[in-house]
Amino acid sequence: MGMIYMDGLVRGSRGEESVRFILDTGTGFSLIPYEVWQRIGLEPARTEDFRLVDGSRMTRQVSECYITLPEGSAHTPVILGEPGDEALLGVVTLENIGQVFNPFTRKLQKMRLTL
Repeated sequence: MGMIYMDGLVRGSRGEESVRFILDTGTGFSLIPYEVWQRIGLEPARTEDFRLVDGSRMTRQVSECYITLPEGSAHTPVILGEPGDEALLGVVTLENIGQVFNPFTRKLQKMRLTL
């Protein structure tokens, strides 16, 4: 299918910064690169174990961040990346904003909300 990139804005206690995310529909939480979360002042809130697609595990710190995309904005949990990690946009962030990825059009669309 290829890579889908999305430009967004991330905000922390010391400011905000533009980020180019790789849209990853297999990832739950979004990942903020190390240099970015350090500059905008995110702080670790907890540590979580994650399983990669190859079955291996990794441990990363998690925080909260305000993310803005052209389609909307919301607070969302984020993985605090380590040096060399790429910015990923996960489905939890998309759902918090009320969007889903349509693989046929390769675009975000408003999700059908249920009560």
